[in-house]
Amino acid sequence: MASTFAEKILSAKSGVDAVQPGQIVTVSPDHLLSHDNTAAIIGKISDELGRFGLCRKDLHVIVLDHVVPASSETAANNHKVIRKYVKDYGIEHFFDVGEGICHQVLVEQGLARPGSLIVGSDSHTCTYGALGVFATGIDRTEAAALILTGQMWLKVPQSIKVTLAGELSRAVSAKDLVLSIIGDIGADGATYCSVEFHGNVGALTMDDRLTISNMGVEMGAKTAVFPIDSVGETFLSGLGADGGEPVWADADAGYSRHLEYDLAEIEPVVACPHTVDNLAPVTDLAETKIDQCLLGTCTNGRACDLAVAAEILKGKSIAGGVRLLVLPASRKELAKAMADGTIQTLIDAGAMLLPTGCGPCLGAHLGVLAPGERCLSTANRNFKGRMGCKEAEIFLASPATVAASALHGCISDPRNEL
Repeated sequence: MASTFAEKILSAKSGVDAVQPGQIVTVSPDHLLSHDNTAAIIGKISDELGRFGLCRKDLHVIVLDHVVPASSETAANNHKVIRKYVKDYGIEHFFDVGEGICHQVLVEQGLARPGSLIVGSDSHTCTYGALGVFATGIDRTEAAALILTGQMWLKVPQSIKVTLAGELSRAVSAKDLVLSIIGDIGADGATYCSVEFHGNVGALTMDDRLTISNMGVEMGAKTAVFPIDSVGETFLSGLGADGGEPVWADADAGYSRHLEYDLAEIEPVVACPHTVDNLAPVTDLAETKIDQCLLGTCTNGRACDLAVAAEILKGKSIAGGVRLLVLPASRKELAKAMADGTIQTLIDAGAMLLPTGCGPCLGAHLGVLAPGERCLSTANRNFKGRMGCKEAEIFLASPATVAASALHGCISDPRNEL
């Protein structure tokens, strides 16, 4: 029987010959991700941990990234509790403050292997779908039980097929593409679905794919996945990672919906407050004044994203009254951007370099907005209060659009700069 990607993965991980959408299966994930919320998770099972211990020392991947460095005694103690847990139970995959944002670090460490199943107590765990992984977020209670048992249940999702053709135009990026898809189908248009990308995926770099998969949850998807092609193979080889066992859908698999996009028709867009599907062409928002720009996060904080912004800002200065925050996705991506002069170019233009972490994206640390302020961000969410203030407004866009807008002090079309 022809099967989708999700059906194949969940069939293999549950030991069932074949599965179908809506079926409940018991699976054993390859990895469980958590971050600063680890203390809250293990707090749910402190007695059981003492009695039974861990099911597997290589299951749990922990990255401290949300409030780094610690901004308060509470945050510092939270990190201390997590470090003690790591030491006491011999956690094999622990990455302390400064390594970067969990989703970038897990990929860099070669832990996102094609054909694997990864769950995480963070909704953007779906990022790893860029590498042919069934990756999805779970809640803290599920994560706590998984630490003890190594097993959990999942419902087999319906699948949506997205076929791509052509290539992206100048100054248009994968961020514009995924925002356009979300704008078309809505923030709930793929609820509990596996979104598969087909067609000319070779026109997208691995960084593009990570951006798109990262935002799968913003259309409600359970996971958003790409096949492993030559781009994926080259990326994995560069990591020195085990290639895993790539899995992909059968050519005649059945889908609940089929979408088609010509990449050449995608234009720069902006997600307006306060939902990611509240989309508008950048040209419709010309002259919209902004107070802060955020360049980075797990969505668009890789060296290539920063380089696009640097190309626009090179030899220039950001507009007066605008703050440009640069938030690299990881220590490794920061090192790349420092080595080629990208960081220096951004700083010369007036940018402020922040620690590699999540901080301003969720209003947890640094870059919090004031009432009435507007921020144009390359992050993945613009919900009311997302950056720490319910009376502020957040707009989402590509690195090119953010850089062009920082230059002029208002939302601006990047095609006029590149």
